[in-house]
Amino acid sequence: MEGLWNRSWIWALMILIQIHGYKCCLEKERMGLLEFKRFLRSNNEDADRLLPSWVNDEESDCCYWERVVCNSTTGTVTQLSLNNIRQIEFYHRVYGLAPPDKTWFLNVSLFHPFEELVSLDLSENWFADSLEDQGFEKLKGLKKLEMLNIGQNYFNNSIFPSVGALTSLRVLILRETKLEGSYLDRDLANLTNLEVLDLGQSGSMKMKDSSSGKFPKLEKLKTLMLDSNELENHSLQSLGALTSLKNLSLANNQLSEWFPFNELDTLQNLQILDLSRNEFNTMEMVKGSKSISNWKKLVTLDLSGNQLDDSIFQSLSTALPSLQNLIIGQNYNFKGSLSAKELSNFKDLETLDLRNNNLNGSLKIQELANMSNLKTLILRDNQLSGIQTTQGLVPFNNLEVLDLSNNRFTGSIPSYIWNLTSLQALSLADNQLTGPLPVEGFCKLKNLQELDLSGNSLDGMFPPCLSNMRSLKLLDLSLNQFTGKIPSSLISNLTSLEYLDLGYNRLEGRLSFSAFSNHSKLEVVVLSSDSDIFEVETESTSWVPQFQLKILSLAYCNLNKQTGIIPKFLSQQYDLIVVDLPHNDLKGEFPSVILENNRRLEFLNLRNNSLRGEFPLPPYPNIYTLWVDASHNHLGGQLQENMKEMFPYLRYLNLSGNGFEGHIPSSIGNQSSTLDTLDLSNNNFSGEVPVLLVQRCPRLFILILSNNRLHGPIFSTRFNMPELSFLGLNNNHFTGTLSNGLSECNHLRFLDVSNNYMSGKIPTWMPNMTDLDTLILSNNSFHGQVPHEFTWALKLLDLSDNLFAGSLPSLKTSKFLMHVHLKGNRFTGSIPEDFLNSSELLTLDLGDNSLSGNIPKSFSALSSLRIFSLRENNFKGQIPNFLCQLNKISIMDLSSNNFSGPIPQCFRNLSFGNRGFNEDVFRQNSLMGVERFVTYIYRKSRIERDFYKIHERGGEKNDHQQEKQNQIEFITKNRHNTYKGDILNFMSGLDLSCNNLTGDIPYELGQLSSIHALNLSYNHLTGFIPKSFSKLSSVESLDLSYNNLSGEIPSELVGLNFLAVFSVAHNNLSGKITDKNQFGTFDESSYDGNPFLCGSMIKNKCDTNEESPGSPTVSPDEGEGKWYHMDPVVFSASFVASYTIILLGFATLLYINPYWRWRWFNLIEECLYSCYYFASDVLLKLSAYFHK
Repeated sequence: MEGLWNRSWIWALMILIQIHGYKCCLEKERMGLLEFKRFLRSNNEDADRLLPSWVNDEESDCCYWERVVCNSTTGTVTQLSLNNIRQIEFYHRVYGLAPPDKTWFLNVSLFHPFEELVSLDLSENWFADSLEDQGFEKLKGLKKLEMLNIGQNYFNNSIFPSVGALTSLRVLILRETKLEGSYLDRDLANLTNLEVLDLGQSGSMKMKDSSSGKFPKLEKLKTLMLDSNELENHSLQSLGALTSLKNLSLANNQLSEWFPFNELDTLQNLQILDLSRNEFNTMEMVKGSKSISNWKKLVTLDLSGNQLDDSIFQSLSTALPSLQNLIIGQNYNFKGSLSAKELSNFKDLETLDLRNNNLNGSLKIQELANMSNLKTLILRDNQLSGIQTTQGLVPFNNLEVLDLSNNRFTGSIPSYIWNLTSLQALSLADNQLTGPLPVEGFCKLKNLQELDLSGNSLDGMFPPCLSNMRSLKLLDLSLNQFTGKIPSSLISNLTSLEYLDLGYNRLEGRLSFSAFSNHSKLEVVVLSSDSDIFEVETESTSWVPQFQLKILSLAYCNLNKQTGIIPKFLSQQYDLIVVDLPHNDLKGEFPSVILENNRRLEFLNLRNNSLRGEFPLPPYPNIYTLWVDASHNHLGGQLQENMKEMFPYLRYLNLSGNGFEGHIPSSIGNQSSTLDTLDLSNNNFSGEVPVLLVQRCPRLFILILSNNRLHGPIFSTRFNMPELSFLGLNNNHFTGTLSNGLSECNHLRFLDVSNNYMSGKIPTWMPNMTDLDTLILSNNSFHGQVPHEFTWALKLLDLSDNLFAGSLPSLKTSKFLMHVHLKGNRFTGSIPEDFLNSSELLTLDLGDNSLSGNIPKSFSALSSLRIFSLRENNFKGQIPNFLCQLNKISIMDLSSNNFSGPIPQCFRNLSFGNRGFNEDVFRQNSLMGVERFVTYIYRKSRIERDFYKIHERGGEKNDHQQEKQNQIEFITKNRHNTYKGDILNFMSGLDLSCNNLTGDIPYELGQLSSIHALNLSYNHLTGFIPKSFSKLSSVESLDLSYNNLSGEIPSELVGLNFLAVFSVAHNNLSGKITDKNQFGTFDESSYDGNPFLCGSMIKNKCDTNEESPGSPTVSPDEGEGKWYHMDPVVFSASFVASYTIILLGFATLLYINPYWRWRWFNLIEECLYSCYYFASDVLLKLSAYFHK
C-alpha cells in the first residue's frame, strides 16, 4: 500500500512538472551563458548593456534571460538567438557592409554546454572567422541541433566540413557569407534531413570548375535560396534532383537564354519560384513554357525586373492556368496600354503585381471579369491615366488590396472604388487627383485598414464618416490641399491607428495631442505643416500617453505656440527612431531626455528653434544615431570631446547658426567611416581645424566651417576626403595657400574660401577638376596669372578682390557659366573676342581693373545677361549699340571709364527690371542634396511602404547648404551698396557716370519705367532734362549732376513717388524749384552750382512778384516750354553786344557834333571839381574831429 502511495506522488509530481514546467536552468548552462558574456566583454563590448539580464546571480533563472529559450519540462536551453548581438545591423542596412572596425573571431567551443540545443542563431555579427582550433567542429556534440543561422558573417568555405557533419540539421542559413569555391555535393551530402537551405548572396555557386557547385541529392529539401550568386549553367542542372523542393529563389543572377527549363521540369512539387532581377526576355520564356507546364503545383511566380513584354501573359496563362500569385513588375519592355484580355485566363489568380512597367493610357478592367478571386492588385509606379470600366470593379468583390499610387490619374476619386466593400488597403498616392472626398463613398469601406491618398491635390474638409472607420490602422492624407480643422472625433475614435500622417495640408485651428491618449498602438504621427493658422498643443490638459512612438514629426506646426514648451510626453517615450520638430520656436534647455531614453534614435531634427544651453551627449554610446540637426538655435559653450564615442556611426551633423565657441573637437575627425556631412558654420569656433578632420574622414561629402574665427593653414596637409563635394571655409582667418591639399578631391563641386587671408597662386591642377562648378576665392591675397582655361562644368567663378594680374583668363570652354566675378584685381589689356562662350551667363563683373580698349562685339551674344559691370577701367570709344541686344539686362554699370559720344537711344529696348525678363533668375537653390535616411519601415502595411523619409517641404530640404549668393556692388542713392541673392531679382539700374559722354540725354530713356537707379553724372551732357523722365515710375535714385544741362527742372517729375535721391548739382539750370511731394525732401546740395535756380530749399529765393530773369526758350526735343526759359549763353552774348553798340554810338555822336562834345567834357569837368571839393571838405572835418 505504501509503494502504491509513493508511486502516486511520483506521478503527481511528474504531471505538475509537465503542467508548470521546470523552473530553473542547468548550472553548467548558466555558467556557459555567462562565459559567452565574458567573451563579449573581452572584445571591448558593453556586455552589461547588451545583455542586461545575464547576471551572475544563482537566484536568477537563465531561462528568463533575453535571447534564451528553455525546454519547459527539463529546463535545458534549446534556443539561443544571438543574432546581431552587438546591435549594429542598421550599419549593414544603411551602408551595405560591416563596419570595418567591428569584425571579430568566434569561439565556437562556448556552445559546448548546451547539449540539448535545437536552434542557434549567430547571424549579423560580422564574424571574420572562428578562433584557431575553436571552429564549427566543436558543434559536433550538439546532436539535436536542427537550425543553424550563421548568415551575414565573413565565414568562408572552410566551415563546410564541420557544418556538413551536423546531420541533425533541418535549417541551414549561410546568407551573405564568403563561400566561393565550395564543393556542395561533397560538403553537404550528409545533411539528409535538411529542409531549408539559404545560400543567398554567398558566392557559393560561383565555382572554379564544373565539378564544384553541384547540388547533392537532398531528398527532404523544401526551400532553397540561391539569389545573388552569379549562377552558372552546370550548377543549375543539378537542381533537378531536388524533387521535394517547394520554394526556389534564383533572383538577381543575370540568368537568360541558357536557363535549363528542361532539366528542372522534374520539380513537380514546386510552389514558389522567384526569377526576378534577371535578364529573361519574352522569347526565352515562351521557349521554356512547355517545361514549366509540369509545375502543376506552382502558385507564386516572380518575374519582376527582367526584359519581358506584355505578350508573356498568353504563354504563362496557357502553361500555368492555376497560378495564384503573379509578380511581373519592373519590366521596361512593356509599352503603351495593357490589354487586360491577356490576363483573363488566370482564373485562380489572387495577387497581380504589375508595378513600374511603363504602362500608360487606361486599363480596360472589364476584361478581367474572370478573375473573381483577385485579392491584391498592384499597378503602382506606371503612367496610367484611368481605368475603363462599364460596371466599375464589381467583379472584384474579394479585392482586399488596391494600389494605384504614382500614376497619372486626374479628376476626382473614381466612384467605383467605393463599391469595393471588401477592401482593406487602398493607395491612390502621388497622382493628380482633385476635389473633396465624397462623404457617402468612405462610409461604405467599413473594412478599410489602410488608406493612403497622399501627394495629390485633394481639397475640402475631412468627411465626418472618416471618424467612424474604426478599423483604420494606417491613414496618410499628407501633401494635399485639405482645409478646415481636424475633427477631434477623427483622432479620438480611431484608436486602432498605428500610422497617421496629415502633414502639409492647409489645415487650421488647434489640435490637442491629448486626443491620442488612448491610442496604445500608435507608432507614427506626422502633423507637419507650413500654415500659420494651424497649431499643435501638447500641454493644454494633463494626460498620460499609452503609446510608444517610433516616428514623431511636428515641423512648422506652431507647436505649443503660446508657451514654446518642449512636449513633456517625450520624457515617457523610449522607442523613438525619428524626432522631427524644426521651425517651432521651442524654448528652454536642449531636451537631453530624448537622447537619454531612446537608444534606437536615428534622426533628431530641432533646427530653427530657440533652444539654449550646451549641446548634450547621451550617457551611453548611441550606435543608431545617424542624423543630428540642432542648427539655428541659441546653443553655446564648447562641444564635448567624446562626440565620436557617443555617436560612433553619425552620418550628418549640423550645428550651424548657434553660439558655440572654443576649438572644434578633434574627435569629430574620428567619425572616419560614417560622417558624410558636417556643418559648423555661423558660430564662434576658433583655433585651427583638427588634423584628424581633414585626414580621417574619407566619406565626408559636405564640410561647411564658414563664418567662424578659425585660423591656420588648413591646406598645409593633404586632405583624405576622396568623396568631398562641398567645401565652405569662407569668412574665417585661414592663411596659407591652396597648395596640393585638395588635388585628390576629384569629386569637388563647390569650393568657397572667400574673405580669408590666403595667398599664393591658383594651382595648375585646379582647372582640371572636372566636377567643379563653383569656385569662390574672393577677398584674399591670391596673385599671379589666372590659369588659361577652366573646367567645362564651371557655373560660378568669383576671383574678385585679389591681386591677380595679366590678361583675362579664357572662359570659352566653360559653356555653362552663369556668374563671373573678376572685379578688384589688376587685369590689363583688352577683352578678347572669344573671352566667353556661355548663353546662360547671368552676371559679368569686370569692374575695378585696368582693362582697356573697346567692348568686344561678341558680348552681344550673351542673351541671358542680367548684370553687366565694367566700372573703373580704361575702356574708350563710344558705347556700342550692340549692347542694346542684351534685352534682359537689369543692372549695367559702365561708370568711371573713358567712354565718349552720345548715349545710345536704343537703351530703351533694355528691360532694366521688367519682371517679365528677370523674375526669379537669382533664386537661391540648394546646390546638392543629402538623403535624409532612416531605416524605419512600417512592416505591418499591405501597401508597400518605402523607408520612412522626412517630408521635404517648405524650404526644409538641405537648406544648410545654399548655393553661394550671387552679389554685385552698385552705387545708388550716393553710396556703394552690395546687392545679393534674391534681391537681384528686383534691383535694376544704369550707371554711366564719370565718362566723357556728350550730347543730349535721349528722350527715349524715359521709357525705362521699371528702373530703380539712373546715374548720368560727371559727363559733358547738354540740353534739357527730358520731360519723359516723369515716366520713370520706379526710380529711386536719379543723378544728373556735373554736366552742362540747361533749362528748367521739369515740373512733371513731382509724380516720381519713389524718388529718394535726386541731384542736378553743377549744371546750368534755371527757374523755380518745386517743393511738392518728394521734392520737398531734397536739400540744397541737390541743386548746388546752378546760380539761376531759385526756390524755398536753397538760398536763392524766388521773387513772388517777378518771374526769374531770362529769355523764354523752347525745348528742341520736346517742342514746348515756359516763356521765361533762358539760355545763359545767348543772354551773355546779347548783353555784351548791346553794351558795345551803346558805347560806340555815344562816341560817334560826340565825334560828329562839337557842341555836344564841349558840353560832355564840360559836364565831366564840373563833376570832377564837385567830387574834389566834396572829398576835401569831408576829409577836413574828419581830421578836426579826430584832432579833438
